[in-house]
Amino acid sequence: MARLFNAYVMVDWSAAAKPATGADSIWIGVLKRDVRFRFAFESHNPSTRKQAEALISQILDDRAKHRERTLLGFDFAFGFPRGLAAGLNLPGDEPWRAMWTQIDKMVTDKTDNTNNRFGVASEINRRLTGGPFPFWGCPPRDALTTLQPKRPRAHGPGDLPELRHAEEAAKGAASVWKMYYNGSVGGQTILGIPVARRLAQARGDRVKIWPFETGWKALTERDLEDVEVVMAEVWPSLIKPAPVAGEVKDLTQVRAMAEHLGRLDEQGKLGALFGPDKAIPPEVVHDAQTEEGWILGA
Repeated sequence: MARLFNAYVMVDWSAAAKPATGADSIWIGVLKRDVRFRFAFESHNPSTRKQAEALISQILDDRAKHRERTLLGFDFAFGFPRGLAAGLNLPGDEPWRAMWTQIDKMVTDKTDNTNNRFGVASEINRRLTGGPFPFWGCPPRDALTTLQPKRPRAHGPGDLPELRHAEEAAKGAASVWKMYYNGSVGGQTILGIPVARRLAQARGDRVKIWPFETGWKALTERDLEDVEVVMAEVWPSLIKPAPVAGEVKDLTQVRAMAEHLGRLDEQGKLGALFGPDKAIPPEVVHDAQTEEGWILGA
């Protein structure tokens, strides 16, 4: 049975403001086959996002030299709740791409991990509502008129949704508007999207970003002809990994996710995971493909 991928690279991202290793830092798990075609796992724990980006790029290039296709998973949101691009009056007919371009223009992320993620969220709030909404959450010292430590109010009928369709499907997933505190994904998303964009742009058509560029559908070998990398959003909490003694939680999660997806591919079941459940309404499929993205396996 033909496999779709030869390697599975899972990345636990971080919005840390200074170099960090160990728990709650960046972990990169790489599952690939050795010379005897057996699965072999290796992990990396770079201390900064710049180091991580360079390492991921090197891993992708190395797999491509071996004529191997890689599934690259990041654990931050690839999109925002429907309506944000229109609310910001961004140009183009691909809301997801307009947001990726806009975020990339706004982010400053230095080699020592110093970054302006709270400033980016604050500026989007200013343009969208003129107040500290919908993004929220920051240390008190970083509070601004248009970004506050606590959520100012709940989402109402006239607001953008609090959750993407994917977060509604993946029970327990945090809203991308949440920028700080445990379980927050907003900061990682703002700092992660520019990295994903650069990795994709450097490789052109050889990279496909799911589901935006592939369509939200089951993938086959024919769909991925001449494709070296498929980039997807993952959420390790969808599976229940068995911890190994001495592993930090982040390492356990990237290892378990890589092994889970690798097993599905071995069984010929991974391709179907890229498509929606039959019960998903057409409007949800449209939102996922054009703006919000989806969590692989949700």
